[in-house]
Amino acid sequence: MRRVVVDGCGLEYRRHSPTADGAPTLIFLHEGLGCVELWKDFPQRVAAASGCGALVYSRAGYGGSDPVPLPRPLRYMHREGLDVLPRLLDALALQRVILVGHSDGGSISLIHAGGAADQRLLGVVTLAAHVFNEEICVASIREARTAYQAGDLRDALARYHGDVDCAFWGWNKAWLDPDFMRWNIEEYLPGIRVPLLAMQGEQDEYGSAAQLNAIAAGAGGPVQTRLLPDCRHSPHRDQPQMALDAIAAFVSDCHR
Repeated sequence: MRRVVVDGCGLEYRRHSPTADGAPTLIFLHEGLGCVELWKDFPQRVAAASGCGALVYSRAGYGGSDPVPLPRPLRYMHREGLDVLPRLLDALALQRVILVGHSDGGSISLIHAGGAADQRLLGVVTLAAHVFNEEICVASIREARTAYQAGDLRDALARYHGDVDCAFWGWNKAWLDPDFMRWNIEEYLPGIRVPLLAMQGEQDEYGSAAQLNAIAAGAGGPVQTRLLPDCRHSPHRDQPQMALDAIAAFVSDCHR
């Protein structure tokens, strides 16, 4: 694992070089409780199938990256997409990229694509991204709080996060803040001019198909959507081959 410093904060990352000439780098942005290690081998498999490079990093407060002060501000995803991500690309001298974001990472990708005006961006893939909050999401996050306090979720996450309480409560308390019910990033969708592939599971326990419909209706560029059968909140875990095939085909079209 390697480290890079962005805004004085150390971030862990793993990088795979492209195998095809001129291919872009896929930037994998994890979910609200994710990190580099929780992607498992999916980024490497997508890179191999597409010929692209891959950069997988843990945001501040997750994995082996530096912790952050709590509570997180309710606009933490805005800061990540508009400030941190562009500086990370600068620090690693990445010039042609496609974002692949899961859940919170998907929302961050949409904010970046619609608000950062970054000429390095060729396309965006989202897996179960949110563009607004929903009661189905809040209910599942309440269940996660119970599992963390009284079940085995804390022990399971502690294998992946250096400061597991920072990772969990930074995410959980933000989403359960009453003011977060008004969180909405649909204003960024019309600014997305690059191709976009949005995927979601039919049985997603954190969001309804209204998320996918809003992304398709609001994006300012070409959009493809996939509602995956027998799939919950993590398409790359629940339907890995289906997700991999869709991403590889989309990425190929983006950099022809």
